[in-house]
Amino acid sequence: MTITAAPPSRPPARRGGVARAIRIRSLPGRIRAIAFLAVLAVAAVFAVAGLAVQDARDGLRVIGHDAGPQVVATGDLYFALSDMDAQLAAVLLMGRENLGAGRARALQVYDQRRSQAHRALLQGSNLAPDDPAEQQTARSILDALGRYEQLAGQALQLDQRQSHAAGPPSQEVGTLYGQATDLMKLDVLPKAYNLTLDNGTTVRRTYESKHSAVLAGRAWVLLVGAVLLIVLIGLQVYLAVHFRRLVNPVLALATVASLVLIAATVGLLTSEASHLRKAKDDGFDSVLSLSRARAISNNANADETRYLLQPSLADTYEQVYLDKSQEILYVPAGNLAIYYKQLDQRLAGRSFMGFLGVEAQHVTLPGQNAALDRTLRGYQGVQRDDGRIRSLATSVAGRHAAIALRMDTASRDFSTYDQALVSLTAIHQKAFTDAIRAGDDGLSGWNVGLPAAAIVIAVLVLAGVRPRLSEFR
Repeated sequence: MTITAAPPSRPPARRGGVARAIRIRSLPGRIRAIAFLAVLAVAAVFAVAGLAVQDARDGLRVIGHDAGPQVVATGDLYFALSDMDAQLAAVLLMGRENLGAGRARALQVYDQRRSQAHRALLQGSNLAPDDPAEQQTARSILDALGRYEQLAGQALQLDQRQSHAAGPPSQEVGTLYGQATDLMKLDVLPKAYNLTLDNGTTVRRTYESKHSAVLAGRAWVLLVGAVLLIVLIGLQVYLAVHFRRLVNPVLALATVASLVLIAATVGLLTSEASHLRKAKDDGFDSVLSLSRARAISNNANADETRYLLQPSLADTYEQVYLDKSQEILYVPAGNLAIYYKQLDQRLAGRSFMGFLGVEAQHVTLPGQNAALDRTLRGYQGVQRDDGRIRSLATSVAGRHAAIALRMDTASRDFSTYDQALVSLTAIHQKAFTDAIRAGDDGLSGWNVGLPAAAIVIAVLVLAGVRPRLSEFR
């Protein structure tokens, strides 16, 4: 009889890596698998929360500490530059007569604005040391400002030697001033405004990106956090069923800790998104808009002086004044006479547009409405003065009276309006500062607290299943 050898038995198929490591078909293996999923869920919560917190921190940094302050600095720069030219025009218009606050005061303000402009340029450069384009623009402004100051100095010296009565200076002085003011209006001011626009665009893009990212991060934390809680509760139930113990205290503690972490993270991201929104909508946007309104108001005020200083360009300056007035507070009007009339009617019903119109449609802060009313009344007074000045200036006999009114009463009324505008801007600046500070304070400690909490929860999960696994040894 032939004996046939039995074929060698095949070795058992090897299980996959994870299954082999935790023997998922056994009870201990299933416990290890669920615990492993819980730890992965903890890591996922940590990852999405960490990214969302970093988005909030990046948004606050750019809006509150980098591009945002640069916008304020360049807004101050634009105002200082425009007021330099306004004071120069006032000095030349007064001649040897000390009208209003006087020639010496106008020269003092001119020097103050020049120093303010240099400080604003320096501040803007310090806030953007790694931006070559902005550094180049700042240097270009400094060069053009130097040429302006040279022309302005020559005009002032020549005008003082000629010692004319209040009114247009000599042709030589007028030519020097024309070159200086053209340089300011056509070169220096546009470059300064471009700095503001560039930084303002950076702030808006950052806000849109980071605000959306923070809200998306909050949704992901809720989703992944829900998965974590389901896994932890499932592990608790699984252990209760197989080991006849109602509650695993350590796993219960891990579940509660997870719930607290998820709720705290969601609450943090909600508040950070709110702080970003307040800083942008209630603070930055209004500060930028009102700073622009102040600079344009000051420039229009200078055009009113130029209207008297350069009679040959009176029609041009009158139209320019109307255009700038429409930017500040828009009402439908084709000339200044209609603008004055429409202004009084529209202010009564708060029916207007422009920079002040945008402000009137977004009253959200304490004290804002009262400050806005003072600003609107001040602006109305400025426009009434302008109408009286132009009416007096149309006759030769009234030109000197128009100049006296411009240097005295109209100057004081404009200062009242300007201070009201500054106070209104300060309300929004405080809202901006408070929102950024609150956002920074809310994120304090999360660089350490978030990973620490994730590690503690993961350790609790492993500690909770360890006694049960030890029973199988």
